[in-house]
Amino acid sequence: MKNISFKRDREEIALKKKKLRTTEFHDAEMLTVLWETKTEIVKRVLPPPLNPLKRPIALAFIAHYPNTNQGLPYNEGALMIRCEYNGEFGNYYLAMPVTDDRALLGGREIFGFPKKMAKVHLERNNDEVYGYAERLGVKNIEIRAHLGVPFNEPETPQLIKVLGLLPGRNKNTINYNFKYFPAPNKEGFDYNPWLVKQETAVRPKSMETGRAEITLRSSVHDPWGEIEIETVFGALYLKTDNTMYPGQKISEVDTEEFLPYSFINWDWY
Repeated sequence: MKNISFKRDREEIALKKKKLRTTEFHDAEMLTVLWETKTEIVKRVLPPPLNPLKRPIALAFIAHYPNTNQGLPYNEGALMIRCEYNGEFGNYYLAMPVTDDRALLGGREIFGFPKKMAKVHLERNNDEVYGYAERLGVKNIEIRAHLGVPFNEPETPQLIKVLGLLPGRNKNTINYNFKYFPAPNKEGFDYNPWLVKQETAVRPKSMETGRAEITLRSSVHDPWGEIEIETVFGALYLKTDNTMYPGQKISEVDTEEFLPYSFINWDWY
């Protein structure tokens, strides 16, 4: 075993940074569902300067990552609101349960993804796919998808196209998060929170579609049920290779304005 130390050599650091500049996911398995919620809900939970779309669209996924360049396999979920910033559609993340602490720390401390440790499960039995994310004894989301049948709503294919939800050869998925840390004296933040834009290239190996059933449940720590389900549009089941690129700071936000939105990364206390 190579000698290790709490202090790393600069050459070793440089090599590691080069190797891990992008995060690679091979043979990822992802079950995604989308639904329409209420306009007033999106306006309530979406922090400025992000803007709501004309239709209040929410998404969630449950994923299994069997092979990455960042560590062991792990599972992950996400709850998102479709939004816009400076004319670019993207996803704003409200919650991101994950089963691996390295994935949690990397995603939350580098990009601002609101990750928390949880139980995340995904299984397929013929054309039936079932997934859930559970924290502290509450299954915040359960998804049941039946593949090979029409979407829940006839308009779903056109909606997916208009919203730019399908990955493409020359089109990356855009993610928006806010990066911030509470100050050590527990008064405000270390710095003005940053709006971070991060892009991921998703290269599908296969895609199947079908009907979806979604159940959302809240706890005092994870209020998933707040994103009410008005109309379920359907499910997509993809097997993909993904490349997660470095993010960029695109705006600073006022600390007092952002404060009400700043408690999604940690359990309520």
